[in-house]
Amino acid sequence: MDIQTTWDKLKTDMKAAAAELGIDKIGIASVEPFTELKQRLLRHRELGYESGFEEPDLNKRTEPALLFDNPQSIIAIAIAYPSKLQDPPKSEPGARRGILARSAWGEDYHTVLRDRLARLEAWLIERVPSCRVLSMVDTGALSDRAVAQRAGIGWSGSNCAIITPEWGSWVYLGEMITNLPLPPDKPVTESCGECTACIDACPTDALVAPGQLNSQRCISFVTQTKGVVTDELMRKIGNRLYGCDTCQVVCPENKGKNWTHQPELQPDNEKAKPLLVPLLTIGNRAFKDIYGSTSSAWRGRKPIQRNAIIALGNFKDASAIPALTGVLREDPRFELRATAAWSLGRIGGDTALAALEQALASERDAVVQEALHTALSSLNAAESR
Repeated sequence: MDIQTTWDKLKTDMKAAAAELGIDKIGIASVEPFTELKQRLLRHRELGYESGFEEPDLNKRTEPALLFDNPQSIIAIAIAYPSKLQDPPKSEPGARRGILARSAWGEDYHTVLRDRLARLEAWLIERVPSCRVLSMVDTGALSDRAVAQRAGIGWSGSNCAIITPEWGSWVYLGEMITNLPLPPDKPVTESCGECTACIDACPTDALVAPGQLNSQRCISFVTQTKGVVTDELMRKIGNRLYGCDTCQVVCPENKGKNWTHQPELQPDNEKAKPLLVPLLTIGNRAFKDIYGSTSSAWRGRKPIQRNAIIALGNFKDASAIPALTGVLREDPRFELRATAAWSLGRIGGDTALAALEQALASERDAVVQEALHTALSSLNAAESR
């Protein structure tokens, strides 16, 4: 058997072993620099569309040889995750609920993907003891989506997600650079064509063009920030506590697709769609106990608590006024007090008005004072109409 046939066979055997390794799809990408991606990333940066969570060095993001000595191939993997809750709890007056994006429903996908990559690494080393790898998941320097596209996992959708022919875009992505000269796969030739469903449905027009996202306006990004959010974006957030799935939910390629075969990724309904009011006073320890194993916990509890306050304002449920008033009076974090002022202004009524006026008399933070004045002006204007 010649050398090339040996690597072909290893690749075939590896793909055949994918299911037993807990992997839904494997593809192989070449290690040439991602030249086209670099140009797009430069333009993305010039336009101010970055989130700030990315690897800042664009060379590292696009040149595998800067990350790994003498790379020969990149193995890309995909793991499918669920898109539907079974018998989800209802959000009702007096018991309003928020929602986590599907990427945070089960165990933290970083943990699951690292486990699968470790299994794959062990499988490779067992057959090729000289094998070396560098595995990456989401927070690695390389673009998971660019690698997956080159490796034939799927095509890059108009919504900036990788869309696979088999699993839709409900997949997590990871990759490993290796010294094994595995033959590369061909990219998927399918595309979104003329479909603009995701662009049309984006709540904030963050999808500025097919495959181009202004992260600063993306609700998924905004829900993970820690500061005070603008009035416009708070109204658009709705009851989202972490992430946003709109551009995937409306995608025709995802219609009817729901994957339940990966046990670690299955949702706990009370975590995925929690009651909002209890989140306002949840402590660090309780937050870590409940959400620490999910991907939603990486920024801590403050963003989720702020988003819960926003959601209560958007529901305009007067039963939440006492809890919001408690935040406005007692929470030491000015971002949450300012958001509570906004939320009370959205709900309105005499009780909310009184809470805002009382808070203004004692509030010393300038940001919160401004939020209080804005909320009061809005309520007074509404009363005078």
